Amino acid sequence: MIYRRKNTSVSAFVMIFMTMIQMSCTTTTPSDLSKESIIPRPVSIITTGDRFLLKENADIYIKSESPELLQVGQCLADILKPSTGFDIEVKSTVNDPEPGNIYLTMPTSNANLGNEGYELTITKNLVKLAANTPEGLFRGIQTIRQILPSDIEKNSKTERSWEIATGTVTDYPLYSYRGAMLDVARHFFSVNDVKRFIDFMACYKMNVLHLHLADDQGWRIEIKSWPNLAERGGSTQVGGGNGGYYTQEQYSEIVNYAEKRYITIIPEIDMPGHTNAALASYAELNCNGKATELYTGIKVGFSTLCTNKEITYKFVDDVVRELAGMTPGPYIHIGGDESHVTKKEDYIPFVSKVQDIVIAHGKQVIGWDEISLSSLKANSVAQYWSNAENAKRAVNQGIKLVVSPGAKAYLDMKYDSTTTLGQHWAGYIEVDTAYIWDPATLVPGIGKENVLGVEAPLWTETISNMEDMEYMVFPRLPGYAEIGWTPASMRKWDEYKVRLGEQGERFKAMGINYYKSGRVPWPDTEK
Repeated sequence: MIYRRKNTSVSAFVMIFMTMIQMSCTTTTPSDLSKESIIPRPVSIITTGDRFLLKENADIYIKSESPELLQVGQCLADILKPSTGFDIEVKSTVNDPEPGNIYLTMPTSNANLGNEGYELTITKNLVKLAANTPEGLFRGIQTIRQILPSDIEKNSKTERSWEIATGTVTDYPLYSYRGAMLDVARHFFSVNDVKRFIDFMACYKMNVLHLHLADDQGWRIEIKSWPNLAERGGSTQVGGGNGGYYTQEQYSEIVNYAEKRYITIIPEIDMPGHTNAALASYAELNCNGKATELYTGIKVGFSTLCTNKEITYKFVDDVVRELAGMTPGPYIHIGGDESHVTKKEDYIPFVSKVQDIVIAHGKQVIGWDEISLSSLKANSVAQYWSNAENAKRAVNQGIKLVVSPGAKAYLDMKYDSTTTLGQHWAGYIEVDTAYIWDPATLVPGIGKENVLGVEAPLWTETISNMEDMEYMVFPRLPGYAEIGWTPASMRKWDEYKVRLGEQGERFKAMGINYYKSGRVPWPDTEK
């Protein structure tokens, strides 16, 4: 028998070669926090070049037994647990936790953070998130999820290493109002659909959801003192079909869901125009005393409440009273746009009376920019969407603006001529067009001091399901979030588009049906 000596040098070479192949097939370990694709872009990132590894024995510690803070901690745990498979618990502590954990604490000594800012400090031993309020901690949680691998968004366990780069993020918003609007009147969307939309907003630190609850095609909120509004007015939608409406319990469910994510719900009842659903439900709201037919088209400007009848103001008072009782946020949106058949001499006193009704029920008024034709009450807000002169008229009355220009911020505008959904009366809005503008310089004579914030409306004449909604919202929504959060001096399209492209894998992990714009450098797997 012949014995051969083992060739150890060849074996060692093979092992090294196989190790190199294995390493080349794994994701590069992060070590530069400033290279992470965070949207909105934070005010400051300082990188320290090391790594924190989230392990299966990690927990989330809070320096309080506050129910609200426990809720924020649980929100982070709920994000981390499905994809990691770790049994992460939320625990109270009076001291800094042991290495390997996540620590939420407040307040900070940094007054610049305000209510929504946060400081995120990551070392190789600990992830520490500090803020002045639970709301600030919640905003910081969205940054933690974005610096973790995109697989963190998956709903099932993923076998991988959960590493993040070390460093410090200091961050706070530019504007206090960073919103989106969802039109549930043209096409009705379920409670679960609205919740998913809220989740999208929360991911990008948006804080206002404006719900367009009533229009010519549908009335979507139960008003107990006027039950036919929902039962008849909510019975159809654009193109026909069953429509639908939210019971008051369902509306409260949406409000509470948003509130836990630090998003304020603003309900809108558009008036005196855009009111055919109400006019079809109650004959007495019409000047001729005859109910109109239900409407399923998309024409605008043909309807009006009878502004000379006392019953009209009884109707408005009842609707606002019930809405105000269900809405903890400070605002009621009264619409006021495109009321083309309402005479100006009737429109102006109508807006004035409705403002008084809203104020009497303890709320502030928001309306589309046309309401500036009337004398606006203190603390009212005008929403600029079309007419710059209306916006200037509001500013001249000392009124703040929410800026929602149709040619820049309307999520229902087509991306280009090949887009099958949406409209293009305001032009095409590609992803770069949606991003490259500044609300503080958009209209000459209107500056940052006049702007309360930014809102991106999604009108749904052509959008009837969640998949279509996602396609029109993404990838534009993160850009609007950044316009509202990040100083204009820090926003550059060529830099932003790279960060947005890196979000593609995250969209995919979240199951979002998004538009793969050719102007964004998506990863090869997304092209």
